[in-house]
This record gives sequence, structure tokens and C-alpha cells, in this order.
Amino acid sequence: MYSIQPSCWSEHGELTAVMLCAPSCLDVPDLKTAENVQWSAPVLHARAMENFMELKGTLQHAGVKVIDYSTELQGEAKQLSEQLLNRYFVRDLACVFGNQMLPGEAGSSIRRPEYGHAHALLEKWFPKNFQASKETGDVLEFGDVMVLNKDAVLINIGVRTSKQGVDRVKEKLFEAGFAEIGIIDLPRSSDTLHLDMNCNVANEDVVIAKSFMRYFPVYVMTACSTRFDMAEQFFNRHGFEVYWLEKYNTIPDINFLNLNPETLLVSKKATKQQFKNHPLLQKKNIVEIEVTELEKGGGGIRCMTLPLVRKL
Repeated sequence: MYSIQPSCWSEHGELTAVMLCAPSCLDVPDLKTAENVQWSAPVLHARAMENFMELKGTLQHAGVKVIDYSTELQGEAKQLSEQLLNRYFVRDLACVFGNQMLPGEAGSSIRRPEYGHAHALLEKWFPKNFQASKETGDVLEFGDVMVLNKDAVLINIGVRTSKQGVDRVKEKLFEAGFAEIGIIDLPRSSDTLHLDMNCNVANEDVVIAKSFMRYFPVYVMTACSTRFDMAEQFFNRHGFEVYWLEKYNTIPDINFLNLNPETLLVSKKATKQQFKNHPLLQKKNIVEIEVTELEKGGGGIRCMTLPLVRKL
């Protein structure tokens, strides 16, 4: 058990504790294999580990407590986990809403084992905050979820998250103190797999989003009513200007992480000029790390990190 009390009320507060997972011990040796496991290119384990250690070290240097759950597994669970290619994409496994942590449910069969491994550990570490649930088929991966602020959560239903998955957790979100849950239904493609491949919070009052999202409505639920907004109006009502991107390289440009209100952790492949072009982001401290080998798995820095504690 760790002496950490999970608490997250935003995507942009100071990150003080995070869960990671080292990449599996396997290489993905050729393009055909990569395509069959839905990766973009072959991957060498040694290079992936170098990327992971740079990510971990950068977080620790910034004062973030890092828990690598792969080091806590034992026996058969450890042997299996070391062969699970996608296990380092920990964002999907669970999410901290306010002071409670809710479990995800895999939207892809290749990822189901790692959910069980992580949930067993989280329940052990944080018994007052987390309780693993039985699989129901109501899939919910938390790469599809953004905790915008203390009032609002945005969730994408699509390839990996279902409306039934949202219904399974919505009452717990209202009980946690959130006033609104916005549901958006984005296109189902490899380039729009999760919400955080389409938009991200870049500042306490700025969301970066692919320009096509302006055409999509958001179904807004409160504890006692429902309504529709367009995406931009939903963000605006909750205090965010939307910085629309017409051109982007999906994973490095969208999938970054807020270290604190002044600092963004981004891939070395990210287009840094996009931040300089927005007046509210020009003074951001941009920390770049090499994660190219890990990004070949189809996700970025946000996908690889599960925030446990963010300061208000």
C-alpha cells in the first residue's frame, strides 16, 4: 500500500504522482507483425526501454512520484505481463475522478489481461479509493475521458468505449461532485481511436483540438437533466477557448501531458510551433522527450501515464 491519496480534478494541475508500466520484453520484428497487432512499425525492446526510462526519469526529475506497476507483479501474472505488448498504455486502465478511482474495461481482447493485473494492484494499494469490478462487457477505456475541471467530464464513445460503459460509471461521477458529463461520438478510425487522439487540455483555459470536432454535438448529462451542445460551446461554457488545429501529426501533436500549469511534456516529434502560435501558450515551458519507439504502438505520452494525484 502506498501513502498516496488519489486526487485529480483537472488535466492541468500540478502532477505529483503517476502510474507507469515498462514496455513488454518482446520485439515486434517486422512490418507485417506490427500491422497484425495494430502497431505502425517494428519495435525493438531495447529502444522502447530507453524511451521508457527517459519518460520515467523526466517525471521524477520534475518531482513526480512514479509507480511502475510491472515491478509489483509476481509469478504467473509477471510472466504473462512481460509478453503483453500494450501494457505500457496505462491511461486506459483506470481514472481518478476527484478523490475516487474507477476501473476501466478493455475494448479490445488483446488488452484484457493487463486490466486484471493493474486492477488487482490498485485495489491493494488504494483500498479506500478503488474497487475492482467484474467484467460486464460495458467497455470503457479512459483514453476516451478528460476531467476538464471540477464541474465537467468529457467522454468519447466509439471504438473502445460504449454508451453502456458510461452509464455504468455516471452516477459515481455525479456523486464525486461533477456537475456535467459530456458525451461525444467521434469517427471510428485508427487516427481517432480515443478522445486524447483528437483533443487535449493545454492550459487551464485552452483546449487543443482537431478542427473537425467543431462539427460534432455533445450530449450533456446532469444528475437531473439532459441537453445538447456543440463541442465548442461545451468547452466555452466550462471556461476553455478551443485552439483548432487544421494540420497535425496525431500522436505527438495531440497526445502530450501537463506536468504543471506552466509545463507541458511533449514528444520530440511534436510540432512545437503550434504552441508558439497561440498567445495563451507562448510562455509555456515545453519539455521534450524521445518516445518515438513507444509511439509506434499507437499512443503517446498521455496514453502512457495514469495520473494518481494532481494538485488543485
